[in-house]
Amino acid sequence: MSKINDILQELGVSKVRLAKYLGVSRQMLYNYLACENLEDWPSEKATRLMQLLDIKTSDEIDNIVVDGDYIIKIDNKLNEGVKVALSTGNFGDLKGFNRKEIEVLSDITTLLKDRLKDDKTKETYNTFIYLYHFLQSMETSKELKYLLGFVSKMYGFTNPQEFIYNEDQQILFESIMYSGFTLYNNGGASTRKVKDQHEKFVKDIEQRHEEKLSRTQELNSVKMQALKELGYTAITESNAKEVFEKIAEIQTRKV
Repeated sequence: MSKINDILQELGVSKVRLAKYLGVSRQMLYNYLACENLEDWPSEKATRLMQLLDIKTSDEIDNIVVDGDYIIKIDNKLNEGVKVALSTGNFGDLKGFNRKEIEVLSDITTLLKDRLKDDKTKETYNTFIYLYHFLQSMETSKELKYLLGFVSKMYGFTNPQEFIYNEDQQILFESIMYSGFTLYNNGGASTRKVKDQHEKFVKDIEQRHEEKLSRTQELNSVKMQALKELGYTAITESNAKEVFEKIAEIQTRKV
């Protein structure tokens, strides 16, 4: 594998670019390159790498000569391979998406697949369920977007002075989050106060859940009343407009 690493370095092929060509995450590619032999790779990925390097067996690796023509050939293969991988990935119809948007989708999907594949305890699966809930909720609160920015900055992916949302609000949010992380890591908050806050957190969620349930029950009650008054048993495509208008009318009576 050291020979392959040397060749990739001579070619100037970045790990990011090669990972996209192979359809794996960067971390997975590092795992592959840490193997002793190409035979230790998944056969599909090993075959794809050999196709890139223009060889038929791993024994031919030692015969590779990196010159100008070879570099151009590999570069063209990479460009075409990445383009095909992006356009034929598991994304359905990509019409209307630009290249950067497609690459983001590709990177996220590849990372999720790799993490799930390595998940032996189902912790990753459960974490991704939370991530799915996060994505579903993201448009309901701007602070959730600020949280993503905070995490990106905290772990060195983004310049801490970058503000793509409201700068004043992001600075305030990030300062509060930093204080919270510092308290958590240093044990600076008393156990009693933390428990009190968590109890308030739970009660607040339970109250909102009860209010939502109450609104749902009320809406169902109004819907049933509307159906009864109109002489219907269910909402259908043909009567939907009439039923919704009746629901609105019933609600105005209660104002």
